[in-house]
Amino acid sequence: MKNFKNIYIILFSLMTAFYGCQENEYEFGALISPSDIVITAEIVGADTNNPYGDGSGSVNFTATASNASSYVYYFDGIASASPSGILSKRFSKVGVNIYTVVVKANGTGGISSTKTIDVEVFSSFSDEEAENFLSGANIGDSKKWYWQADKDTHVGLGPVTDDYGNGEFAYEAWWNGIKAWDSEKGCMYDNEFVFTRTANGLTFEQTVGPAFVPGTYAGDLGVGGDQCHDETVATSMFGVKTVSFGPSTSKAATEGSYNGNPYRGTTFEISDGGFMGWLVGSGTYDIISISNDELIVRIIQAGDGFAWYHKFTSTKPVQGANYTYNNLVWEDDFNTPGTPDPTNWTYDLGAGGWGNGELQTYTNTAENAKVEGGSLIITAKADGSGGYTSARLKSQGLRKFTYGRIEVRAKLPSAQGTWPAIWMLGSNFPTVGWPQCGEIDIMEQTGADKNTTLGTCHWWNTSGSANASYGETTSVANASSEFHLYTVEWTDTAIKIYLDDAPFYELTNSADLPFNADFFLILNVAMGGSLGGTVDAAFTQDTMEIDYVKVYQ
Repeated sequence: MKNFKNIYIILFSLMTAFYGCQENEYEFGALISPSDIVITAEIVGADTNNPYGDGSGSVNFTATASNASSYVYYFDGIASASPSGILSKRFSKVGVNIYTVVVKANGTGGISSTKTIDVEVFSSFSDEEAENFLSGANIGDSKKWYWQADKDTHVGLGPVTDDYGNGEFAYEAWWNGIKAWDSEKGCMYDNEFVFTRTANGLTFEQTVGPAFVPGTYAGDLGVGGDQCHDETVATSMFGVKTVSFGPSTSKAATEGSYNGNPYRGTTFEISDGGFMGWLVGSGTYDIISISNDELIVRIIQAGDGFAWYHKFTSTKPVQGANYTYNNLVWEDDFNTPGTPDPTNWTYDLGAGGWGNGELQTYTNTAENAKVEGGSLIITAKADGSGGYTSARLKSQGLRKFTYGRIEVRAKLPSAQGTWPAIWMLGSNFPTVGWPQCGEIDIMEQTGADKNTTLGTCHWWNTSGSANASYGETTSVANASSEFHLYTVEWTDTAIKIYLDDAPFYELTNSADLPFNADFFLILNVAMGGSLGGTVDAAFTQDTMEIDYVKVYQ
């Protein structure tokens, strides 16, 4: 039985009015409506035995008209522009169906004429499960998809054909696979791609832009590459498009596999130049893998012999760290005013430079360390006689940890010469000394640069019989006026340091390093010394404010 579908009925009317005034005269050229519109439809594979085509659902349309400058086809009310009047369309609804197609011929002065044609087409290809994953199973269902930006290799580049070996798709071997939250691609990570199920199949719309144009294709457009562009460059970016499905035909799709499974064997095409955020002159996607929450596709770049691999998700990723340890085992939120909790904290006391030429004397007085307003406040002060006092709190003998995630939310001093630090020492420090005990600096800041934070590890290199260290820096804005989160996640394989959940430091841990035993925490503000440098001559006092300390294991 045939299914008859009247896709869309459009009533076009043209009303023109001309207004003049006494002072001006305007001359218009002749306004001529396009006429004698002729539409032909070649159903691919149609013959005596297959009058409705070969099952691909493909139809090649040609429209001509007198006095026409361009044409627009309407399928289910969705426009597909065709300046030349030639357009190919794949109808994906399974079975023999009649479709009413509207063609608008555009003339001069905005005048147009329309004509309709009915085509009867057979489509034998079906991947209802993939359609349901993309949009939902019921008419009217919509589903949003996003870049899987929190995963490595959510974009990769490879050859058009031989992107597999021995029949196995080499997913991790994609050329130039980018890392999670790649800064260059950050402009596209808010993209939203919406698939909607209608009575006649799926539609697609990119509801949030922009488009990313890779350097490999930018030259074809004459624009800057490896950057985002709006609709002035990506002219077909917005608007509702139709989606048609068919069997995959590429060598990679028919012979390759991913994670031990063959490619799905389904391709979908977005009409009218539509694409999923990555502009390479094509809107035809081989589905590598699809599930309810993940879509992995392959798209061949126009003209250059490259294939791009993209990963999407139906749950919008939130930029942040994917931590291993999430079980809170200890915290101090500093909500009890007065002295710091003596079950959590003790003090280092005295002067002597502490091995770094520092200028302060550490005390345990409320002038230098107190809990107030929900925070631990460590104050460094000028003592009026050319010296300084401050505080260094530590959890030594009270709280110690082997591995875990340690978070400290803090606001740092701003004065030149202050040297705030959030750090850890091995609990065997009293017996083996430094640096044999190991040191993990979660946050340090120099006295001269208050827009940068440092992460560092120190240890003893036994093979070279020398001190060893490795450090990295990252920018931090408003460190003195706003709280920021300083974090280390420490496992038997790696030490990673983060600022506001963004990683900037990683050291590979091993049995040869001292970072596989208990460590304790230290919070302090030093003055001067090797990192504090020259203290501002007008310095009176400044503070480091700690909102909380949390340990997860």
